[in-house]
Amino acid sequence: MAQTYLTNTNPTAGNRTKGTVSVWVKRSGLSSTQYIYSELYDTNNFGGIRFNSADTLGVFSYDSGSAQMDINTTRKFRDTNGWYHIVVAWDTTDGTSTDRIKIYVNGVRETSFTGSPTYPSSSQNLYFGVGGTSYPIVIGRRGDNAEYFDGSMSHFHRVDNQALAPTVFGSTDSVTGEWNINTSPSITYTGSSDYNFFILKDGNSVTDQSGQSNNLTVGYGTLTKTEDCPSNVFATFNSLVKNSNITFSEGNNSVVASDANYRVALGNLGANSGKFYAEFKAVSGFSGADKGVGIFKMSQAYSETTGLGNFSGGYTWQYAATGNVRTNNATSDTEATFTDGDIIGIAMDLDNNKLYFHKNGTYINSGVPTSGSTGTGAYAISNSDNEFYTFAATVISSGGANKWSANFGNGYFGTTAVSSAGTNASGVGIFEYDVPTGYTALSTKGLNL
Repeated sequence: MAQTYLTNTNPTAGNRTKGTVSVWVKRSGLSSTQYIYSELYDTNNFGGIRFNSADTLGVFSYDSGSAQMDINTTRKFRDTNGWYHIVVAWDTTDGTSTDRIKIYVNGVRETSFTGSPTYPSSSQNLYFGVGGTSYPIVIGRRGDNAEYFDGSMSHFHRVDNQALAPTVFGSTDSVTGEWNINTSPSITYTGSSDYNFFILKDGNSVTDQSGQSNNLTVGYGTLTKTEDCPSNVFATFNSLVKNSNITFSEGNNSVVASDANYRVALGNLGANSGKFYAEFKAVSGFSGADKGVGIFKMSQAYSETTGLGNFSGGYTWQYAATGNVRTNNATSDTEATFTDGDIIGIAMDLDNNKLYFHKNGTYINSGVPTSGSTGTGAYAISNSDNEFYTFAATVISSGGANKWSANFGNGYFGTTAVSSAGTNASGVGIFEYDVPTGYTALSTKGLNL
C-alpha cells in the first residue's frame, strides 16, 4: 500500500473513550515512520497507530501538542516475510491506568515499552472517534499526506464502543502453536458511528463488510489485490539482504538499481525439493548489459557487485536480455533475446534438479518442464548437497536502469494484473501463463503441497 491510503473524510462521531483496531500487516520497507491508522487535525491534535523509524510500534493521542497517550514498544518489527496481527484496544474508563491501552501482536500482549509511557487519565476523551471533516479516518498514511505505510494489509477492523480481545480476531493452533486468522469474527456492533467497519477482506474491496455500511474510499494511489495473505505467504524479493543501491517497491515485488554495478535481488523463500514456478516482467531498461533472472543457492556467500550469471561455483543460473544463459561465470547457451514488456517464466524442478526458462510462454532450448528426470531442454541445477534455492534477479543502471516486476503468484506485475490468467492445477497463485503440471507457486502453502 505504499503511496496508497483509504479514507472516510467526514465520519460520524463515535465513542472517544473506548474502541478497537485489528489489522494484519506485512511490511515491505523498514526504518521509516509509517502510519497504519490516523485521525489527525494537525500535528498538535491527532491520534494514531504507526511503525516508528526505529521499527517499533507506537500508539498515541495528542491534544494541543501534549500527550494524552504515547506508548511505544521496545520490540522491533523487522520481518518483511511474515504477517503481523496487531490489535490495539483502549478503554480509558478502566480503573487501572496501564490497562487503559492494550497492544497485542499475534495474540500476545506487549508489555515492554521504551522510556516512560504516557497512559490516558481516567475517562479521558482521546483523539479517536472525534468525527467530522477535521478528523477524517485515514488508513495507510498520516492524515496530512505524509508517512505512508509500506507493505500490505488484510482484514482491517475498526470497532467503536468496545475494547476487544485478540481472540475475537484470531486463535492459536493447538498443534503448531501458530497464531491463525479468524476470517469471520463474531462481533455485535454497538452505536451508530462510522467507526464500526471491516474492510480489505475480499480482494481489494473498500466496501464495509461488517454490515454497518460504513464504506471507505481510496484517497490516493492504487489499491492492489494480493493473493499473499495471513494464511498463505508468497515469496517476494528480500529487502533485508544487503543490496546497496537497489530500490524495492510494490510490496517488494519490484526492483530497480540506481548505480552502474551489478546488483542481485534475492527471493525470501527457498526450497530444496519440489517444483516451483514464477514469472518476471522486464518492465524497462533492458538493453546493454546482461540483465536477467534465474535462481540462487541460498547458502552461498553474496557479492553485492556481481551479476547473477557471474558467480563462480555453479550455484546460480541466469537467463539475460542478451539471450545469454549463464552459470559458473560463463555463458552455457545463447537463446532468444528479450526486451521491455516481455515476461520470463522460470520452472524450477528441485526433485530432479532441472531448470527451465520461457519467454512469453515459449520455453527456450525446447524445454519441457514436465519431462522429469529426462530433463528435455533443461539446465542442470548443481544441488548434490540438497541445499535451498530461491528465485533471483539482476539489476544494473548501465545502459538504463532496468526494472523487474515479479509475479510470485499474486497475479500482478507491480500494480498491473495479469491480462489473462493461465491454468494452475495446484490452485496456489495466479500467473499470466500456464503453470506446468506438478509445479506451484513458491509460498507457504506451495511448500507444503
